[in-house]
Amino acid sequence: MRISKRNTYFCPQKTVMLDLLLYIQTTNPYFLPFIWVVGLLVAVLLCAGIVIQRRTTKAIQSELGELEKARAGNIEYEFVIKAMKIATWHMDVKRRVISYDADYREGKESYTTTPETPVSLMWDYLESSDSERVKAALEELALGYTNFYHQIYRVKMGSSNKMYWEESYATIAARDDEGRPLKIVGTSMRIDEQKEMEMALISARNKAEESDRLKTAFLANMGHEIRTPLNAIVGFADLLPVVDNEADRNQLIEEIRNNNHKLLQIIDGLVSMSKVEAEAKSLVKSQTNIVPLLKQISDKYAQLLDGQVVSMIDQFPYPELMITTDAGKLTEIVEKLMENAVKFTQKGNITLGFELTHGDHVRIFVKDTGKGIQSADQQRIFERFVKLDEYIPGTGLGLTVVKSHVESLGGTCGVDSTPGVGSTFWFKLPMA
Repeated sequence: MRISKRNTYFCPQKTVMLDLLLYIQTTNPYFLPFIWVVGLLVAVLLCAGIVIQRRTTKAIQSELGELEKARAGNIEYEFVIKAMKIATWHMDVKRRVISYDADYREGKESYTTTPETPVSLMWDYLESSDSERVKAALEELALGYTNFYHQIYRVKMGSSNKMYWEESYATIAARDDEGRPLKIVGTSMRIDEQKEMEMALISARNKAEESDRLKTAFLANMGHEIRTPLNAIVGFADLLPVVDNEADRNQLIEEIRNNNHKLLQIIDGLVSMSKVEAEAKSLVKSQTNIVPLLKQISDKYAQLLDGQVVSMIDQFPYPELMITTDAGKLTEIVEKLMENAVKFTQKGNITLGFELTHGDHVRIFVKDTGKGIQSADQQRIFERFVKLDEYIPGTGLGLTVVKSHVESLGGTCGVDSTPGVGSTFWFKLPMA
């Protein structure tokens, strides 16, 4: 078979006639159809390749989009754990090793592990009473007995004796073909502030409950406290008209006066406390010479004592001492301390005095030789309604008023006492 094709090419100068002959020597009649089939197959393959290429391009673009989403997700994840101030960790269950992946916890000396730290080394860093509980919970999770782990515990801060609170969550991230845990992932965060808040709330609740209990006891006791001197006043007053003996009449009058004083003290205590709570009294500070003020109080309470059994002692190292304070509140503070000393001192002496401390404060004290106060009760007695001896008359508010007044004057107060020896109530006030 001969195939001939003539092509004519024109040049600027001459025309060149070229004969192009394509000869294919074959005797197979199927050759040309075969060529056409091969060409069609090639064309189909090219089309398929184009389609596949486009699909691959779309898949790659989709994967790139997913990678971008994952990158953005990682950024969001990191932002979340930073905002929550937590640490993330994972544990290889078979090898029993743990590693921290990220740590954004706040606070100093938080416990972290080196890469692939044996879990057994962690327990020495936990408080002993928490260690066994946390260890057992994590082991149950590692053995597949549970699917979730949540523990709160205390962790030692380095070599010091200080500890911080931590809360951890964990779950199983991977299992083998038999369903046994292979990997555990978890988070940890410090909860020191939360625990401090809990402790403060518990303390406030306990104080409120104790205050409520003491208030109930106080109200029940007040009926007796007020009724006792009031009955004496009424009873002795009824006897006066029928008593003719002058000495007996004077004795009845004296008893009426004493019980009237006791009743006034009780009522004054209630009124003083109500004024303190309502902040009815404002400070009126002025230059005050405390020596004559204290001397006047000493003389007043000396008259209530049997000088042969209990003597009053003044301890004033200076004849004059000027301070800037509220004279009314200062008087009320000292008088309430003197009332306590007189009530609880059966023999010996009561000393009222002052001394200078550090040059800018004055320490005023009332010392007695009474029965003293146990160390566990020495702070309680400044709380409201607290009475250590129910058989001694009083409202249980006197020392509360003292503490409130002293603090309003910018000072501090306290007591030093030894049971069976006596007590020294004191308060410090600034000179200016």
